[in-house]
Amino acid sequence: MESQHLTSSHHESWNKGKLIGQKAPLKLKEIWAIRTRLQMAHKTRELALFNLAIDSKLRGCDLMTLRVGDISQGGRVLPRAIVMQQKTKRPVQFEITEQTRNAVTAWIDQAHLANGQFLFPSRISKSPHLSTRQYARIVESWVESIGLDPGPYGTHSMRRTKATLIYRKTKNLRAVQLLLGHTKLESTVRYLGIEVDDALEIAEGVEV
Repeated sequence: MESQHLTSSHHESWNKGKLIGQKAPLKLKEIWAIRTRLQMAHKTRELALFNLAIDSKLRGCDLMTLRVGDISQGGRVLPRAIVMQQKTKRPVQFEITEQTRNAVTAWIDQAHLANGQFLFPSRISKSPHLSTRQYARIVESWVESIGLDPGPYGTHSMRRTKATLIYRKTKNLRAVQLLLGHTKLESTVRYLGIEVDDALEIAEGVEV
């Protein structure tokens, strides 16, 4: 009876049945399409979340637990910030571009957030901040809003997007490793899937 009770009360993983694996990064035109839609819809919180997710390249768990004081000082959002990663217990730095600073400042002002408060508080009373599950739903809505199939995308798409764009522009793996907070270069290689991409690029340039 006890084992039956345990089985029946077991909660299924929220992402059961969803595509698991490497999530696709957004292309530049897709970033601007989503950003424009959020601006036109006056979705201040989501615009701040979207821009900061792209800039910070943080895992969802770290992004959701950011506090106002982590990215601002004296009422001003900083151009750079540093946070301790929950997964690796190592600090990682990230840049905050001007458009992201403007979006985050507008959100902090609108929500009347104090320095010690979570940057993205949840609207669900039992949760102090947005959960990674709520974040995943928001990302899905962004992707769907510009006509993309949400299947290949997820919260890791937000983490991978700017890192992928930086690598494609510079081919500087070490820089991307530092920005993602990876301890090993091999992790960055696997994360970006660049070996395959680079091999295909080379192959496409060879005529036989």
